[in-house]
Amino acid sequence: MISLLPHAIDRKAGRDPEHEAVCFSGSSLTYGELTCRSNQLAHVLKDRGVCRGDRVGIYAPKGLVSAVAVHGIMKAGAAYVPLDPSAPPARAALIARDCGIVHIVSDRGMASSIERLLGEGVNLRTAVGIDDEVHGPGSERNIAVPWTEVAQARETAVESGATGDDLAYILYTSGSTGTPKGVVHTHRSAVAFAQAAAAAYDLSSTDRVTNHAPLHFDLSTLDYFAVAVAGATTVVIPEGHTKLPASLSKLLQDERVSVLYAVPLALTHLLLYGALEKRDLGHLRWVLFGGEPFPPKHLRSLMLQLPDARFANVYGPTEVNGVTTWVVPQPPAEGSEEPIPIGGPFANVDLFVVDEGGRPVASGEAGELWVSTPTMMEGYWGRPDLDERAFGVLSDSRPGAVLHRTGDLVRLDDEGVLHFLGRLDRQIKTRGYRVELDEVESVLSSHVAVETAAAFAVPDGNGSTAIEGVAVIKTPGSTTANELLEHAAASLPAYALPERLEILDVVPLTSSGKIDRVTLQDEATKRRESLRKAEGV
Repeated sequence: MISLLPHAIDRKAGRDPEHEAVCFSGSSLTYGELTCRSNQLAHVLKDRGVCRGDRVGIYAPKGLVSAVAVHGIMKAGAAYVPLDPSAPPARAALIARDCGIVHIVSDRGMASSIERLLGEGVNLRTAVGIDDEVHGPGSERNIAVPWTEVAQARETAVESGATGDDLAYILYTSGSTGTPKGVVHTHRSAVAFAQAAAAAYDLSSTDRVTNHAPLHFDLSTLDYFAVAVAGATTVVIPEGHTKLPASLSKLLQDERVSVLYAVPLALTHLLLYGALEKRDLGHLRWVLFGGEPFPPKHLRSLMLQLPDARFANVYGPTEVNGVTTWVVPQPPAEGSEEPIPIGGPFANVDLFVVDEGGRPVASGEAGELWVSTPTMMEGYWGRPDLDERAFGVLSDSRPGAVLHRTGDLVRLDDEGVLHFLGRLDRQIKTRGYRVELDEVESVLSSHVAVETAAAFAVPDGNGSTAIEGVAVIKTPGSTTANELLEHAAASLPAYALPERLEILDVVPLTSSGKIDRVTLQDEATKRRESLRKAEGV
């Protein structure tokens, strides 16, 4: 019986300690080694003052450290909070301050990044994984703990006192007010998802499953936890390989990957630029995708290229993990533009499609998707105002059952299959990441020279979504579009930055005096289509 996520690796280590748990760039850890190293990290964290319920940051590039950090932090009774090392230090610091991170797990070569966090007002007491000395603000005490010191710690199990109701991790997503919001998951919700996903895709100890997504992206929870429940192997994809499709396809071949999980854009690039015809990928039995719609034409081509693999759409907001899946029965018809369904619920999920008043809609009608599932989050960190809007109760569900209001517009067809139609608010998906357009606008508008700013989404022509923006400045010539983008880059991750920003004299308005984003979006879409036609794309 698994009640805490690390129990999965401990159980496997007890049965088959030499089985490979995680591999990365030619190095690997067995389940026995992962258990011992995560125990050592847990002892170090507890010795440094980490207590049950604390939040501990993970601020490191992808690698074996990720698995050790995730399990070691949870074994100490704390919750892990991934901080994107590629994001602006100000954003990482904002997250760290928001959830009270004072201990962090990092890696060699990250000392300067840790110092930048300290410069942003993060009061760190411990920085595990740093070889160089790092001193806390106003202190001569070295807060760095190198991995060589961790390797001398006890390998015995740690008694944290944690239960299934304790926090396991917090993942921060884009927030509409300009401030990221932390989605809190307990061990109970995370274990429920890991077990459901492992069962849905029949994962076993013989599987080798990719970790393509970074740790701060919710797709990674399947890569690490469902894999551990199955006693399988996680193949961590180096960041460079995620940007070079041909090297990714070779890695899939060389590592004998059996389950590939990634966002559709990454799979589209793999199709177009991955030299798949040169690879032997006969061991690949599942291609899972999620995070955004998959263009049917590209899905068709990829399925024809990989005829021995089964393809499935995995749907679920960060707040509820994965809750539905659709196994694509056959390649979409040539020329089809019919979106891929999000399918039906996992075994432990109840779904309801309701109108604005919370009343179930008839089959075939559009409505908001509400979800009842043990995989649901505990809530948003420190945001009871958001919790109030995120949860609801339906009279037609189980008495007293609390559901998550996803904000997703869906349609349930006569066959009981769900179809995703869009968002009810201003949240979008771009390259698999959730972005609140209101946050982008808020950051642009915060520039001293800006009078008005607007951000909107347009199709990028590659099956994903691009962000564009406009701004009206108070004094002509006081700033430029490039300067505004540099300003935004100090607060926003790269994937949330507008690809194009235009300075306007005025913005179009609706009859009610609001910014007419529909007109801006339509004009931007037409401009992109014209450019593609001119370039013969």
